[in-house]
Amino acid sequence: MTSVIEGKEDVVRTTVTVLFAGGHLLIEDVPGVGKTMLAKTLARSIDATVRRIQFTPDLLPSDVTGVSIFNQDARRFEFRPGAIFANVVVGDEINRASPKTQSALLESMEERQVTVDGTTYTLQAPFIVMATQNPIEMEGTYPLPEAQRDRFMARISMGYPSPRAELDLLETHGSSSPLDALTPVTDAETINRVVQSVSRIHASPAVRQYIVDLVTRSRSTTALRLGASPRAALHLLRASRAYAALEGRDHVIPDDVQILAGPVLSHRLMPSSETQLARRTTAEVVTDLLRQVPVPPAAR
Repeated sequence: MTSVIEGKEDVVRTTVTVLFAGGHLLIEDVPGVGKTMLAKTLARSIDATVRRIQFTPDLLPSDVTGVSIFNQDARRFEFRPGAIFANVVVGDEINRASPKTQSALLESMEERQVTVDGTTYTLQAPFIVMATQNPIEMEGTYPLPEAQRDRFMARISMGYPSPRAELDLLETHGSSSPLDALTPVTDAETINRVVQSVSRIHASPAVRQYIVDLVTRSRSTTALRLGASPRAALHLLRASRAYAALEGRDHVIPDDVQILAGPVLSHRLMPSSETQLARRTTAEVVTDLLRQVPVPPAAR
């Protein structure tokens, strides 16, 4: 992936962490910095089914989940799966679709299933939604509701590349796309085994208490109007286990939690009026929480 995404090793590492943790990823940034390219690069690296959904204002929920069509010959309704039926789903510019269409993803992202006309269809594992969105203040967008954001394990921003990385970008992407030469390095079954192995990474009671202390503090601080949910704590634990595995460890340490607290928690929090007036971001609030919450002595 780093052969395509120049100079963004930390972004690639977070993306792989979310994949191994069995979560979903929200990529938010201004146009043209490689959000869709990152999603397509991960999809191309895995030998699995991949579907891309271009979210537009006229996209219908049935375009995402599927629809039942009456078969005249068989005299019965048949289900035609939508674009959500894939191992890797790339949702491009998710906040350009209407809230009604955005909500079509809720069940599939949380329960790994789709219900259409009273019938439930199970999605194949692994299943990851990688959605991109432009900043909320851009024209023609619908802000993602809190329930939708909470289902994404992490949110990352690509950011602008360094001058050196941008020069390399012009060299590698100027005449052809390195994405075309990318070949899969693993398959869906292997990813499934990795996800199962990651879930068994040891997290001590002290580390789990540290995560609970962080999310509890977010609910009581005056800097936030809405703190982290219990799902956020669970996602932070799963992501920390995946990060520990990538580091070659069989146990989670507080450093893993601190590194992932920003990407996992910041998009779920709602700042208070005072925080907004001070022009502070929720990521800065998470940094303050990490300073305020002591690391348990047993976890040091």
